[in-house]
Amino acid sequence: MDDKLNNSKQEESKKRRSTMPATPASRRERKHRKYRNQRNVQVEEETLKKTLWVQIRILPIWLRILLVLSLLTGVAVIGAMIGYSYIGNGEPGDVLKKETWTHIFDIIKGKES
Repeated sequence: MDDKLNNSKQEESKKRRSTMPATPASRRERKHRKYRNQRNVQVEEETLKKTLWVQIRILPIWLRILLVLSLLTGVAVIGAMIGYSYIGNGEPGDVLKKETWTHIFDIIKGKES
C-alpha cells in the first residue's frame, strides 16, 4: 500500500511539474532567446537598409561650390547695376566699365572728390 501511495504521489508531482510555470532559469533563457532574435532581425534590417539606400549626388560638391559662387557673383553684378542706375542716376551698363570702378576706388582712397 505504501508503494502505491508513493507511486501516486510521484505521478502527481510529475503532473504538477509539467503544468507548473517555467523556472526562472528557463524564463531567462527565453528572454535571452527573444532578445537575440530581435537583435538579429534588427541587424538584418540595418544591412538591408544599407544595401538598398545608396546616395547618388546629382551635382558633385565641387560643382555645387562653383554654382554658388557664380550665382553670388551674378547677384552682386545685378545689384550693382540696379543701384548705379536708380540711386546714382547712371546707365546700368556703365557698371561693367573699368573707368567707373577706377573712379569709385579713387573716391574711396581720397584721390578724387
